[in-house]
Amino acid sequence: MLALLSLLQARRDWPGPLLSERLEVSARTVRRDVDRLRGLGYRIAATKGPDGGYRLDAGSELPPLLFDDDQAVAISLALQLAASAGAGIEEAAERALATVRQVMPSRLRNRVDALQVTAIGTGGAPLVDPAVLVAAGAASRAREVLRFDYGTDSSRPPRRVEPHHLVARDGRWYLVAFDLDRGEWRVYRLDRMTPRTPTGPRFAPRDVPGGDVSAFVAARFKGSDTGDRWPCTGEVVLGLRASRVLPFAGDGSVEDLGDGRCRLRLGSWSWPALAAAFLRFDADLEVVGPPELDRAFAALAERSARAAPLSS
Repeated sequence: MLALLSLLQARRDWPGPLLSERLEVSARTVRRDVDRLRGLGYRIAATKGPDGGYRLDAGSELPPLLFDDDQAVAISLALQLAASAGAGIEEAAERALATVRQVMPSRLRNRVDALQVTAIGTGGAPLVDPAVLVAAGAASRAREVLRFDYGTDSSRPPRRVEPHHLVARDGRWYLVAFDLDRGEWRVYRLDRMTPRTPTGPRFAPRDVPGGDVSAFVAARFKGSDTGDRWPCTGEVVLGLRASRVLPFAGDGSVEDLGDGRCRLRLGSWSWPALAAAFLRFDADLEVVGPPELDRAFAALAERSARAAPLSS
């Protein structure tokens, strides 16, 4: 019965024969379990026709929430991660987890207790007011122009954007939106936003550049407007073994050249930043290219000499 409910929640319409096949039971068993779910308050409509089946409709009252074993573990894991999501719901998530755990059978409770997780990379991230999350999410779903103050200077005119998507990254929450005044796509931090009411008029949705929200945000964090790649990439030969460089190469590539040397390829948002990234390995190096990287190293050398001149 729980497996049947899970399938009905996954898609709008289910032909009866397909349900029987997926559950590996007879059509009579499916009908019996549908009747049981109806008795618990779930509104399941029967559809007619050659491929007659079933549809789970929304009701006016909340029926008992029933989960199979895998769903219960998934919910527990999600609630643990929610406690470190930076959305200002830590206490609520912990209380919800305690509530779910309390009604679990012992076999599931043991599995959940053994599944203790810790999210990293979120320390020090500012919390987001849940009301801001709800306001931004509601405007995005309703396709309504969102107006908000950004930052601490409230004397500036409010921003006007067409909200597209909420994104969580490293403990911070962002809104991907099209800025109507600047005529371009932007990524805004929600902890810096103060929504204005009421929202603006409805709008026809646009496609985010590239069609992939995750790739678009990743590209913006790399300082790129043309895709999920660094705008500046270069290669050097380092006087270090590849095994020592590889754990710290991030998304770069490392090639072992033997004789205690390796070829390292990295990317960054600017040429000086790329040169500094190579220097952090604290080893002799030879620039392979491109010429922009050569010039960035020369500029950093001059700047470093001015910052720490040799004593006479």
